[in-house]
Amino acid sequence: MVPYLVLCMIGIVMVYSSSAAIEMQNGGSPTAYLIKQIVYVVIGLGCLVFGANYSLEHYRTPRFLRDSTFAVVGMLLFVLVLSHAVNGAKGWINLGVINIQPVEICKVYFILYLSDRMARVRARNTHFISSGGGPWLVVALCLLLIALQPDIGGMAINIMIVAVLFLACDFRWSFGISVLLFIPIMGYLLIEKAVENGLIHGYRMARFVAFLNPFGNASGSGSQLVNSYYAISNGGVFGSGLGNSVQKMGYLPEPNTDFIMSITSEELGLVGVSVILILLMLIICRMIQVGVRSNSMYEMLLCYGSATFILIETFFNIGGVLGLLPITGVTFPFISYGGSSMLILSFTVGLIMNISIRQNKRKVLRKSVRQGGKVSV
Repeated sequence: MVPYLVLCMIGIVMVYSSSAAIEMQNGGSPTAYLIKQIVYVVIGLGCLVFGANYSLEHYRTPRFLRDSTFAVVGMLLFVLVLSHAVNGAKGWINLGVINIQPVEICKVYFILYLSDRMARVRARNTHFISSGGGPWLVVALCLLLIALQPDIGGMAINIMIVAVLFLACDFRWSFGISVLLFIPIMGYLLIEKAVENGLIHGYRMARFVAFLNPFGNASGSGSQLVNSYYAISNGGVFGSGLGNSVQKMGYLPEPNTDFIMSITSEELGLVGVSVILILLMLIICRMIQVGVRSNSMYEMLLCYGSATFILIETFFNIGGVLGLLPITGVTFPFISYGGSSMLILSFTVGLIMNISIRQNKRKVLRKSVRQGGKVSV
């Protein structure tokens, strides 16, 4: 809970710092994004409390799984057919006050849905891979709809969540790690060949060209990455000071979302970025620890899927900022501006807190039984 709250507070400060100046230049209010981010954090706390206290058994009922499947598929179809493209991609449902991003909801849906399906299959001592095509068809349909938007970053994160859950359920980790290393290497080689042969067009090709040679396209598609390098270089170890970023003054686009860690690095330096990454790693490692301690396959898979969700989002954002990966538009957990991301991530943390609370209650109950006492439940 403490790392989560600290990260949210840092996120509020950095969203304000990265957005105030450019909003004033555009004639807007310098506190516009600050107020919205505070509202998202407050609602996110409500989602965390709900996730931490609501019965896990409800998520396993056939009605919930059926209704959530129809809801997620319906939202993805709505986005694909009826929403307007932004920067070449359709990914949002505009409700006026907030833009809902169905791909974010799909991440937690996959965790809840596949954890239940896999746990039930393993309870029958059978393998998930041979349990029937229903769950695989649902996963394939959702991934296809995400790819058609197109949202490569969202699709990749969802694929990694599915892969980790599948490997945790059915395979040895020695084999699983080999597979997880093989997928990105092959993906990189295929993308590079596709760019060379002209199979990828438009803004997607520009992103991959910029990734392969940012300084060769510094005045065009590579400007984002080049300015991100400048911001990181300006920050050094201790940073230039909160609010003193130069690159946020119109040089670096999306300074409060995709590239907020570049601005954070420029203002707070390597020290500030390291503190943020350590706090995130504490949350991720704690999620894995709760999963390892669990005697329930369902709870274990929930923990592993949630840890994968946050870890891969962090990896993709930092990788894009450093030029280690193509820029995919993935936000940085708890720091970047965004409602859908904040609410879903907060709910996910609450879900794991729910499991931790259940474990502590079982521990107290077992201790009381050993001592011959009575416990009111």
